[in-house]
Amino acid sequence: MMRKGEYAEGGLFFMEKKSFYITTPIYYPSARLHIGHAYCTTVADAIARFKRLAGYDVFFLTGSDEHGQKIQRTAEKEGVAPIEYVDRIVAGFQKLWKRLDISNDDFIRTTEKRHLRVVQEVFRRIYEKGDIYKGEYRGLYCTPCEAYWTERQLVDGKCPDCGREVEEVAEEAYFFKLSNYADRVLEYIETHPDFIQPVSRRNEMINFIRQGLEDLCISRTSFDWGIPVPMDEKHVIYVWFDALTNYLTPVGFLDDPEKFRRYWPADLHLVGKEIVRFHSIIWPCILMALDLPLPKQIYGHGWLIVDGDKMSKSKGNVVDPNQLIDEFGADAIRYFLLREINLGQDGNFSREALIGRINADLANDLGNLLHRTLNMVQKFQGGVVERPAVSQLPADEALIADARETVRLYAEQMEAMELTTAIKTVWSFIGHANKYIDETAPWALAKDPAKKGSLAAVLYNLAESLRIISGLISPFLPQTAPKIWRQLGFTTDFSALTLADLSDWGRFPAPQRIGEAEPLFPRIEIESGEKTASVSAAPKTPPPKKKSPAPKEEKIAMETSEITIDEFSKIHLRVVKILAAEKVPETDKLLKLRVDLGREQRDIVSGISQHYEPEQLIGKTVVMVVNLKPVKIRGILSQGMVLAASKDDQLKLLGVDMPVGSQGR
Repeated sequence: MMRKGEYAEGGLFFMEKKSFYITTPIYYPSARLHIGHAYCTTVADAIARFKRLAGYDVFFLTGSDEHGQKIQRTAEKEGVAPIEYVDRIVAGFQKLWKRLDISNDDFIRTTEKRHLRVVQEVFRRIYEKGDIYKGEYRGLYCTPCEAYWTERQLVDGKCPDCGREVEEVAEEAYFFKLSNYADRVLEYIETHPDFIQPVSRRNEMINFIRQGLEDLCISRTSFDWGIPVPMDEKHVIYVWFDALTNYLTPVGFLDDPEKFRRYWPADLHLVGKEIVRFHSIIWPCILMALDLPLPKQIYGHGWLIVDGDKMSKSKGNVVDPNQLIDEFGADAIRYFLLREINLGQDGNFSREALIGRINADLANDLGNLLHRTLNMVQKFQGGVVERPAVSQLPADEALIADARETVRLYAEQMEAMELTTAIKTVWSFIGHANKYIDETAPWALAKDPAKKGSLAAVLYNLAESLRIISGLISPFLPQTAPKIWRQLGFTTDFSALTLADLSDWGRFPAPQRIGEAEPLFPRIEIESGEKTASVSAAPKTPPPKKKSPAPKEEKIAMETSEITIDEFSKIHLRVVKILAAEKVPETDKLLKLRVDLGREQRDIVSGISQHYEPEQLIGKTVVMVVNLKPVKIRGILSQGMVLAASKDDQLKLLGVDMPVGSQGR
């Protein structure tokens, strides 16, 4: 006899991959989706992609909840049949998920015949069990929320969820004996602390149940846009009873027992915090009535706030994800949502913050690491990553150890759904790899034939680091990750990559010719007049203390003319990051630098070519005079000056360990 999790093939027994069933809420097509919906689905997709990377057999479900009075009224206002209305809206949902690279395995629509069969069968089974009865409903109903309320549950006489007016309803209806399961569901929540997360949502649900659960009205006769009650077709089934059952339909509840055994119970229902009550109280009670196991976890994520205010049509601050994708690309939007918002908490969206993340994390950190590495492999090794005999530099061991620790921490954090923390962990390693370039100075190694082995080791380590990074970022940046893979010269199927592959340092198959270098994320230029943070002038410094005169015999390399403190205060100094550097054609001394000031970028022409190789400068933070009058040098508009110190024939830029944009004082 085979045990659960085993299958037979050719007389041999094998263990199945561990399954993982994850769902989003099915979205209500009363209007187009906004950035909040995109956030929820992107989170679910990142989790699903990680689970596949970790070797799980994943089933990822999303879909649309298409019945109810609200839909019928909206369709009537537009002069179309409900099905015509939802068909149009749902097509937009599916297009958006495709543009965001959502990897769902199924898309359930509650208007599908397969779902109608499941809903009616669930209704029939619970009715035959005696937990559904016919009566008369008199009470309060919120149409936008499709929710029933008692007088004591209202807040200032309005719906406690959305704050809108409720309607008094009186009609014949079928009721589900929710009250019969109140004690049982409360006990389950209290004895399974991980069932509802985060803890704040769990506590809310416990308090709600303790106030008492009344039987739930689960049918309506005042409209007909819904699934008919199987034994009484003048009634349509309550939209939430219909919608919650969607989680059973695609995993074979009625027609595929093996598939249902494989995936049920669901591992994770990811929902917005406003619908946690339906998923963590009503849905478990329905499942208890069906004698089915409960989902392992209900997770209620927070709301997305726009510039500090909740999204609302009336406020005109609803953010269209399609427009953002058109402007910035899908991966940039995914990254911002996952990096900026801690799961379970409300998060703020702003255009300024989005651009900041793109420029700093994606263009500067990740993009520069790839660009610098590929360029050096091309320049110093003819485009081929060589496998070194041994590690030859002290910095190598630190990088390799950090890579292994990064993969370990990342796996732990992703398993715990700490997505933001996992991203920070990966980007810390990206920062280390960029620092490793500066520490090892490949451009200097390339000048010494005796250090050819060390150069090969450095470039191999960078390529291997990028191989690992490409896998780690794949749940967050599913379009960018395979681009890095191809640029590293891989022709194998990126989707076959596993977490085990990333845990094992040294799998880069050198010698390997790298692919064509292509930019990952162009920097976003902030146009003149666009909202940016205000920058104040550097504050005036107090007069310096008088120093003892220098000995006459010592020569001081400085101007002898004095300036006043008022004159000095006119000089604005800023910490900037060098993004790119290249030699100015037909000159020996000049380099063209591209620098990041934090809110903008500028070009600077600097006479430091004899002291620095261009590659050596990229990623350095230096001090810049930002209010120097622009001047054209060799046809290049130079907008500022980087500060350096010199002695004899030596010159060094003034580097600082301060955030980009910091002001000099």
